[in-house]
Amino acid sequence: MNEFIQKMQLSDDILSIINNSKSIIVPKDRNHLLELALQGEKDGVKEVGYEVPNKGYVAEATVTNCKNGAVVNYLETYMRRRDPNCLLVADKKETDKERYEDRFGEKFDSVRQETIEWFKGQDLIIMPYMAGDDTLGFPGILVAPINAGFFAAGLADLQGFIPANEIPDNFKPTSAIYLAPPFRHTHYDGKQVVVHNRLEGMHEVFSFNLYPGPSAKKGIYGVLLNMGELEGWTTVHASTVRVTTPYDNTVTIMHEGASGGGKSEMLEEVHRQTDGRILYGTNTVTNEPIYLELKDTCELAPVTDDMGLCHPALQKDNTKLVVKDAEAGWFLRFDHIKEYGTSPHHEKLCTHPPEPLIFMNMQAAPGSTCLIWEHIMDAPGKPCPNPRVIMPRNFVPGVVKEEVEVNVRSFGVRVPPCTKEQPTYGIIGALHVLPPALAWLWRMVAPRGHGNPSIVDTEGMTSEGVGSYWPFATGKMVDQANLLLEQIVNTPDTKFVLVPNQHIGAYKVGFHPQWIAREFMARRGSAEFRDEQLNEARCGLLGYSLNKLKVDGIDIPKGLLQTNLQLEVGEEGYDKGAKILTDFFKKELEKFLTPDLNPLGRQIIECCMNDGSLEDYVKLIPMN
Repeated sequence: MNEFIQKMQLSDDILSIINNSKSIIVPKDRNHLLELALQGEKDGVKEVGYEVPNKGYVAEATVTNCKNGAVVNYLETYMRRRDPNCLLVADKKETDKERYEDRFGEKFDSVRQETIEWFKGQDLIIMPYMAGDDTLGFPGILVAPINAGFFAAGLADLQGFIPANEIPDNFKPTSAIYLAPPFRHTHYDGKQVVVHNRLEGMHEVFSFNLYPGPSAKKGIYGVLLNMGELEGWTTVHASTVRVTTPYDNTVTIMHEGASGGGKSEMLEEVHRQTDGRILYGTNTVTNEPIYLELKDTCELAPVTDDMGLCHPALQKDNTKLVVKDAEAGWFLRFDHIKEYGTSPHHEKLCTHPPEPLIFMNMQAAPGSTCLIWEHIMDAPGKPCPNPRVIMPRNFVPGVVKEEVEVNVRSFGVRVPPCTKEQPTYGIIGALHVLPPALAWLWRMVAPRGHGNPSIVDTEGMTSEGVGSYWPFATGKMVDQANLLLEQIVNTPDTKFVLVPNQHIGAYKVGFHPQWIAREFMARRGSAEFRDEQLNEARCGLLGYSLNKLKVDGIDIPKGLLQTNLQLEVGEEGYDKGAKILTDFFKKELEKFLTPDLNPLGRQIIECCMNDGSLEDYVKLIPMN
């Protein structure tokens, strides 16, 4: 047996796979993984495919050898984004998620055994990894066919892997990813399916497709959420950035939200025009632009990109939330980078990386440099909305490695335009201050919102639910709701704000509201305001709107702070939009009203159901 395998305490199933495989490779280092990703290339391109019973050979993806990395492109456009309905639970433990048996009418046991048997006789990669932080995380193991080397390399960059000669004695995995792509065709009609099987001491993730989003990324997130659920803590769906002003003040902002809610963008510099101005927004009715001139912007030190570990060992007795990155690398989406010069920081980092990167859904020619603004086409003239780069966090300049105290928790919402003729929930102003009770409600509902680029298309507004990480969780919704509420109550000195992206009323704004809000809050030193600076929002769910937002002497127009003041929206359009939003919240919150809900949580939800006032919410959890 392989000397490295002998150091690990593996399950009988994995040992059986290894003992009956054609060959196994335990990766030596990152370069070895990149070699495996491109192993078998012809003229700079490797095709990844599998023999499928009754279908013959099925090509799944190509991997192109570029100067700055390996570029993966899936042949089916459906495989270029995560299917939000792919997660299924196979075990008998408590869950609110769809069970495998309910969807397919049979238990998973037989397919699980088929999968184990499929691995036997294959050439395999066996790769140990860590889910979560190096010291507070959980050991895991990947079992994958060797021609899926790019998947293993991506997982290694995302989660952190253990090189063969560094595997500790008695390494015992508590999670496992089994990658078996042909089963997508033989069992699941070509659909993405990821099955979670929570055994005692082992959380199995069966990935029946090659796109790493639902498994190597969100599947491991599900593992961490399950571990936290068992121990009484959670991993938040958030980016975190330490912001230092030109005057050397420092504020740490954690930005949460559903997929597409601006988490990665919160770590970016504000985007500028070629003349240096900032195009804050453009009126979709009149085409009138609003420009800002901001000479000095803050320095950004990223902490987390998507997953924040909120472990009790970090929190201790702190009255502010303490967070640490739960990932070794970041799954960066660059749909908004459409031309050179949009984000110089990322363009430089991806064009001239310290080591080759894994790119996805981008145009590539063998031997060329992959450019992050050249996205693969889903159809003629229609670029893929989900171009990705897997970026090891230690490649990112200025990254913060230790845990941080969070001053402000912001929540991002992707919203459509709103006018009186076509009212929508796009009534959120540039920056709202939320009392803690309302902040909790937003995390319960977590609207997925308008034009989401990260997942397969869904119609209208949908809820991502419970901290916006519910699509990746495997347990009970109410348990996660209680954990988040306890977290908010126990960290009263962390403040809450709400920020839209894409639109504010009739204005197309992209991600500028959160970038300018970040500059504004950093210069203030917090999200604390005097009473006269705040105005009770016309929609009760939006907390307080600002009466004034000024950055470096530049005022944001008041119609962007209170959208009912926009001529294109007015009070009539605003109120119709507020009803859409309120009705949606009531519908989504009803499912939490179970006997297991924290009594305080029940009071907060009932306050919403009864159209409670802002004062009612503040009484339930006072604002420090």
